[in-house]
Amino acid sequence: MKEEVLDQKKIRIEKLDKLKGLGLNPYPYRFTRTHMIKEIRENEDEIAGVNSVAIAGRIMAKRGHGKTVFADIEDWSGKIQIYFRKDKLCEEDFEVVNLIDIGDFIGAKGEIFKTKTEELTLLVKDFKLLSKSLFPLPEKWHGLKDVEIRYRKKYLDLVMNKDAREIVITRSKIIAKTRKILDNKGFIEVETPVLQPLYGGAFAQPFKTHYNVLDREYFLRISDELYLKRLIIGGLEKVYEICKDFRNEGIDRFHNPEFTMMEAYQAYADYNDMMNLTEEIVTGIADELFKTEKIMFQGNEIDLARPWKRISFYEGIESYTGKDLSKLEKDEVYAFAQEKGLDLDESAGKGKILDEIFGEIVQPKLIQPTFVIDFPLEISPLAKKHRENPELVERFEPIIAGMEIGNAFSELNDPFDQRKRFEEQRKLKEMGEGEIQELDEDFLNAMEYGMPPTGGLGIGIDRLIMLLTDTPSIREVIIFPQLKTKE
Repeated sequence: MKEEVLDQKKIRIEKLDKLKGLGLNPYPYRFTRTHMIKEIRENEDEIAGVNSVAIAGRIMAKRGHGKTVFADIEDWSGKIQIYFRKDKLCEEDFEVVNLIDIGDFIGAKGEIFKTKTEELTLLVKDFKLLSKSLFPLPEKWHGLKDVEIRYRKKYLDLVMNKDAREIVITRSKIIAKTRKILDNKGFIEVETPVLQPLYGGAFAQPFKTHYNVLDREYFLRISDELYLKRLIIGGLEKVYEICKDFRNEGIDRFHNPEFTMMEAYQAYADYNDMMNLTEEIVTGIADELFKTEKIMFQGNEIDLARPWKRISFYEGIESYTGKDLSKLEKDEVYAFAQEKGLDLDESAGKGKILDEIFGEIVQPKLIQPTFVIDFPLEISPLAKKHRENPELVERFEPIIAGMEIGNAFSELNDPFDQRKRFEEQRKLKEMGEGEIQELDEDFLNAMEYGMPPTGGLGIGIDRLIMLLTDTPSIREVIIFPQLKTKE
């Protein structure tokens, strides 16, 4: 197969030389088109018979010989047939037609008509080669079925796979609608550092780098939370950021080390307000982009209509395991996890074990939109203690189709409690739960100047796009996912 492709390249280079021999530039600077192909299809009655239609795109098919040649040309809005007739072109131009290959870009001008089979077609009266393709395109999914090849050669996947293009376009629309909703509610978009001297805002392993000028170790952010909270302290009452976060951890269908998050913080609000905001964002996107609040995801119909169901963390575990774990000691919780077949490190804290039980047993069963609320204090170091039960925190995770799409808190704003939580988190790390890091004294100092009551929300943009495009893997919605080297 590789030798065949190289032979094709050799043939195409010979055609390239012939084009140059005719005095043509096979890579010109620009082309002025009058219509996108979708526009022609949507307005065919008005455009039919117009002599000066100009389109541009890639040749995706070519057929015919002698005095007539048909081809399919595709731009990013659609595909249309074009028709070359020798009696409509000069001798030299028709010679160029025979040097055009599938994969080449051309600009074509002419008249729109319908063939006897009612095929909408452009009769070409003038055209221009815009870029000569030196490699043949894969046949439809021939040689492009391999998922890894599709990821490594995303440009080919986009050429051959309409669904892949639609995901990219829909991704852009989802992010734009998210911004629009937040902007309309008075949030301002900000930018915080990607390189941070201290990482925080989540339990995660960071990527490390060295800042030469400062001669200091820095980290790619795992979260922008602590910087956004500094802005709340500074008097910016509604802020958000849509940004890349980086976590030096595993890859699976829900996780990628580089991913996109939206984090929003609102002063004088709590986690109830953030639940309302989550519903507004997700249903707002569905209403505008899909004109419905009912979507399909991997065979399940999901009803996004508000209000979403709410269950507490411990209530969820009891509902799906028949066991109330809220009052049990760590050893009892660990024994229960073993009974359920979970392979966990015995040195893990109680909260970590509970979180694993929930994630493995309960979460996959939550298909319809559900807010899981009121988590154990131990696994939520940045959330405010529950106003009715100090062993819990006011935190929620929105779960849809068994997938966590976000995380949110009534934010902790007591500087003494925050320091204590950070120190307790540090002790857990000293016992083997993650990498030990120094306390963020600057953030703690900022909190001591006073932070208003605040609601915070993080939504995983990639997972939200998976959900709304019925896509089973996060690597399908990340345009250029990272891969291991071929070696």
